[in-house]
Formats: sequence, C-alpha cells, structure tokens
Amino acid sequence: MIDHFGINCADLEAAKKFYDTVLGTLGFSRQLDFGVAVGYGANGKPDFWLSSFEGIGPNREVHVAFQAADAARVRDFYEAAIAAGAESLHEPRMWPEYHDHYYGGFVRDLDGNNIEAVCHNANDGD
Repeated sequence: MIDHFGINCADLEAAKKFYDTVLGTLGFSRQLDFGVAVGYGANGKPDFWLSSFEGIGPNREVHVAFQAADAARVRDFYEAAIAAGAESLHEPRMWPEYHDHYYGGFVRDLDGNNIEAVCHNANDGD
C-alpha cells in the first residue's frame, strides 16, 4: 500500500547527519540526494525522504505515496482526488529524474498533505 513517505525538516543538513547515523545502524543509507530532498533506503530504492523549503513553519506537511498497479490507476487516483476537493500539485506524468519507469501524480489533500499515487513500471504513461 505505502510506496514511500517523507517528512520536512527545519534544518536539513542537521537532519541528514542524524538520519545518516541512526538509519545506518539499521542497514539503510542515502539512495538519492537532490540537495533539497534526500531519500533513504536500501538496494537503490529510497522509501523514506527528508526535505526542506523556505519559510517552513511548525505545522509541516507530510508526503505519502501510495502504490498503484499501473499508470491508469495513477490517473484514476488523481482525477478522483481532484473531484473530491484536493489541490493539484503535479498532474500524472513520467518522472525520469527518479527512474526511467516512475509515473506519479501528486495532490494536496484536504488537510494540506502532499499525497501521491505512483507506479514503477510505466512506459511513457501507459
């Protein structure tokens, strides 16, 4: 059900040092580092993300990505979320910066959280 999730940090550099240490004891490490977002996991798959943004306040959004069987399900999720009152963050599309077959759609739910549906086996959105 859950593909990955992320939290926002007031001090990303301090958070990186902290999670490098504590997750390292469990056998996890940085899998991707975009500077403003870092993904931790194992075997090339980041499951837990840290990020930061300008003006971060005490109530920080959470990012949760739900697994989808295929790109059509990602689009169904996105359309249903928008119809139910979610705000569009990113329409469903390929995200090659994550990996070649990453297809995801992102919305902000009714409580301000960044919610995504993703499949990892898409070919140009099919």
